[in-house]
Amino acid sequence: MDIKELFLYENIGDTIAELKGGRDVELPDVEKAQKALDPDKHDVNNPMLRKDKVIKVDNGGSDDPQKVVDLGGDNAAGTRIEKVARIRLALQELIISRAVSFLFGNEVAYNADTSDKQNEAVMFAFDKIIKDVKCNSINRKVARSILGFKECAELWYPIEKKKSSSKYGFPTKFKLKCAIFSPASGDTLYPYFDEMGDMIAFSREYTRKRNSKETKYFETYTDEQHWLWRLGSEGYVVVEGYPKEISIGKIPIVFGRQDFFETKNVDSLIDRLEKLLSNFADTNDYHASPKIFTTGQINGWSKKGEAGAVIEGEEGATMSYVSWQNAPESVKLEIETLLKMTYTISQTPDISFESVKGIGALSGVALKLLFMDAHLKVQDKRIVFDEYLQRRANIIKSYIGVFNTKLEGACDDIDIEPEITPYMLTNEIDELNYWLTANGNKPVISQQEAIKKAKISNNPQDTYEKIQSEYSLANSFSISEPVIDA
Repeated sequence: MDIKELFLYENIGDTIAELKGGRDVELPDVEKAQKALDPDKHDVNNPMLRKDKVIKVDNGGSDDPQKVVDLGGDNAAGTRIEKVARIRLALQELIISRAVSFLFGNEVAYNADTSDKQNEAVMFAFDKIIKDVKCNSINRKVARSILGFKECAELWYPIEKKKSSSKYGFPTKFKLKCAIFSPASGDTLYPYFDEMGDMIAFSREYTRKRNSKETKYFETYTDEQHWLWRLGSEGYVVVEGYPKEISIGKIPIVFGRQDFFETKNVDSLIDRLEKLLSNFADTNDYHASPKIFTTGQINGWSKKGEAGAVIEGEEGATMSYVSWQNAPESVKLEIETLLKMTYTISQTPDISFESVKGIGALSGVALKLLFMDAHLKVQDKRIVFDEYLQRRANIIKSYIGVFNTKLEGACDDIDIEPEITPYMLTNEIDELNYWLTANGNKPVISQQEAIKKAKISNNPQDTYEKIQSEYSLANSFSISEPVIDA
């Protein structure tokens, strides 16, 4: 179906229903995702799944009368509620945070051939836009949404300013901005795919609250138009001023998704770990303090803190401490196994202080082996993020061509290729020796580049020029004519 035909329906509701039906997969279960990421929503905190204990007590013997419930009738006993331990772990959040850090701990590099002056101008504008919108932070937010909620989208849109600026390397009144759409923020995303799997429209349903009143909106982006409808008492109506034209001739939306929640395979392990730790905490509450078992008649007890105390008892009376044999070892083994399998299955390195404090100084090769599993996970995620970042680059290029028509041809021709570099702690000496050896022990960077990378100078270019001037002065010499007396 031609996407234009959808907007010719007499009933707007039919148009919106068709746009919603264009998804090729089901909507993500936002409630399930939030439950996994919020430790307070884990099963261990659910009083229906992990019930508090009801203990019978005498009405007169309760320490807290507010907790006693009279059973009624002739029964003089009552009950009190004893809270059980609820140990919740934010392991799902940790797994996603580590994955995001390894994915985008380093800046994404955008590579292109800048030997041509126009290509150089395009890349100058491109880099300015990327830095202006703080793309490093956007990358992390997008990754958190995709890993935690399966999907995310970003919208690139221009705003017109009153005064012209040459920030992008050419005069323009427009500034390019970016907005993130995520299920975590209450956005419901509806990409519309054709028979070939190409996205020919993108829609978003969201709610805005103004003056204590919530209003639902539905908006759609195509390669030509931006539509916005508002839900009222008589159904959806087009908001005034819409549809608006899309200036770049393509959908200004980047959409990314993966087919599963990132922690799907370890959620059950974490639930078991929380239950195990909570039960162990309850057991400790009962048995951590020493208990004494007696037989026979005990006539006298020593006072608290009394040195050399003597306890009197009848003949045959005995006393002994009740000890807990073997049980903690089995619990400890299961806890350690669950933690190990959680990290292993999710390909998350355990880099806690306790785990790494005894490692010592490692070579560059050893560090790479240590984090190899996390780097393999990054390579797997590139299936999603390479395509995502490439579409972003193409959209930005198109807007640069609109802002400066002289660069339109260069924007169409230039290939900007994103490159993800997994985060890595490096041994700088080993890394440097590797490249020096490969380069025949010749310098691998210029002095000017070294000054920039050192990040000591506030003005690297000025520092470089002063060093060159001082170097020239130190190596200069003058020849003066000898003075001959007459």
